[in-house]
Amino acid sequence: MRKIDLSIIIVNYNTVKLLKNLLESIRRSRIGNFKIEVLVVDNASSDSSVTIIKKEYPEVKLIINRTNLGYAKANNRGIRQVQGACVLLLNSDTLLEKETLLKMINFMNDCKEFSVATCTVKLPDGKVDPSCHRGFPTPWAAFTYFSGLENFFPQSRLFGQYHQTWKDLNTMHEIDVISGAFFMIRKSVLDKVGLLDERFFVYAEDVDFCYRIRTLGQKIAYFPETKVTHFKKSSGRARGKGNKITRKEQLTRKMAKQYFFQTMKLFYDKHYKDKYPWIVRWLVLLGILIMSKIKE
Repeated sequence: MRKIDLSIIIVNYNTVKLLKNLLESIRRSRIGNFKIEVLVVDNASSDSSVTIIKKEYPEVKLIINRTNLGYAKANNRGIRQVQGACVLLLNSDTLLEKETLLKMINFMNDCKEFSVATCTVKLPDGKVDPSCHRGFPTPWAAFTYFSGLENFFPQSRLFGQYHQTWKDLNTMHEIDVISGAFFMIRKSVLDKVGLLDERFFVYAEDVDFCYRIRTLGQKIAYFPETKVTHFKKSSGRARGKGNKITRKEQLTRKMAKQYFFQTMKLFYDKHYKDKYPWIVRWLVLLGILIMSKIKE
């Protein structure tokens, strides 16, 4: 039996329309001489996601959770069952181009020095999703980002460390942190680094994962010769009449901000506790908390 080149894991939670669009784009992208498997891990969706997958996508391996396990834990359920030489963590609110998978698989086959890679992740307005191209959130990087210095001096290595804005987004290069929205990793490296840290229910699990990968001396690539579209923040967002924000969405956003603060605190305590004085870490966390109150 021919070996599987790529295993795609998609965590779904009440995103049936987005998920259908993504699965259709995966079907269209089955070009070239490679073999893939698709696993959808459903986090106890209350919409018709499970029914639709069973009925319309028999090629998909469906893993059903009885409760919402969160992003990291749900991905881990999929990771434990993959058979591919490479594994792709893919958000349900993304859309592939026809040649995305082919180009990314070819890149991983040709560039053995990289263990992890992402393509360009673009938002619906055509702008690059900044989450797909980042440095680690050191206290200095966080300060320059929150203070706006990164925006004022985007070509500066000193002030642009958080999103590494001095690097050319049109050329392939090494990067520190990529987004979990499109995260391709060699299975051999995944076996070494281990599973996602399940303490990260949602947010920052990709930052933690990249930190652990880089600690092992592995390289992460940003490969801009293909792209995906990321309908960011579409998951679980309910709108009322006239596109007004519903009470449900207000609560969802409030919980998201709380999760973001908690996970960043977890990241700092896990990786930076012994590197920086406690006052520095808490000043950064205070900045994160303030920014979460200001931004949507």
